[in-house]
Amino acid sequence: MPAITVDDVLVLPRLPRLDESTNFRPVRRLTTAPSGFEGEGFPVRRAFAGVPLSELDPFIHLDQMGEVDYAPGEPKGTPWHPHRGFETVTYMIDGIMDHQDSNGGGGTITNGDTQWMTAGSGLLHIEAPPEHLVVSGGLFHGTQLWVNLPRAAKMNPPRYQEIRGKESALLTTPDGGALIRVIAGEVAGHRGPGSTFTPITIAHVTIQPGAQVDIPWQPGFNALAYVLSGRGTVGTDRRPLQIGQLAVHGPGDALRFTADERQDSHTPALDLYLMGGQPIQEPVAHYGPFVMNTRDELIQAFEDFQAGRLGVVPAQRMPHTDGQGERP
Repeated sequence: MPAITVDDVLVLPRLPRLDESTNFRPVRRLTTAPSGFEGEGFPVRRAFAGVPLSELDPFIHLDQMGEVDYAPGEPKGTPWHPHRGFETVTYMIDGIMDHQDSNGGGGTITNGDTQWMTAGSGLLHIEAPPEHLVVSGGLFHGTQLWVNLPRAAKMNPPRYQEIRGKESALLTTPDGGALIRVIAGEVAGHRGPGSTFTPITIAHVTIQPGAQVDIPWQPGFNALAYVLSGRGTVGTDRRPLQIGQLAVHGPGDALRFTADERQDSHTPALDLYLMGGQPIQEPVAHYGPFVMNTRDELIQAFEDFQAGRLGVVPAQRMPHTDGQGERP
């Protein structure tokens, strides 16, 4: 799991040392993600399955894509599909993903990069491995997070942020036992490059075997920790957690994680995807690729898509796609 690494974490800024009087957040809920398939058939874990939206707010959905080592000819993506009313945050850990939309946007993200797409008023979009990866096969691993937009921003014009892995704020723990990559928001005063409508924090944390991480967390944010790989514990009561599990935290000022001393050879460290945000506390009407506030707005989104008002598939398409639109 390369993402972004450094040769010597001891040269990085360090988290403050927290004492036991700190109000560490308890674990409210621990769930295990069911497996499924997305798009043209690539494997995913549905990380938020079974968690009430009220505990996720402002987040809606999280998929862990892979980890899978494709043989030649096997890599898959998604067909053309619409979005409206929210943001997609695609984080590539291993592999390469191309993306293109009906507004003329597009690009490529690879190890450690994030593609942040504000769908806003709506567009058509496709994500697929590049042609050379389809031919050769290779490792593919990433996440896609859906972040809700407040009512006032749902119909904003679409926009992109391409966040390269090297732009993330990097820091470590007082003993150098972990690497924290801040993608958006801030951790202990260290701010990531992602620009958000709703105040949120997203970070990828790699914890070496036996190491402990105490992370200050905004008291007004919720706190979600998804295990990308490895095994460890969460909280001061050391609740066990492992790959594919989500820890939903209660109120407090800090999070605590510890990596097990013994890890699998394939996953030598505990890797966490941390998410937190200020709840929007607005009604949510979510169906398929649309996240709105009311049922009437959902119906309007479907009608606009079917009438072509969310855009059309461009004539110049990525070479390994057939350009066929998807009906949700």
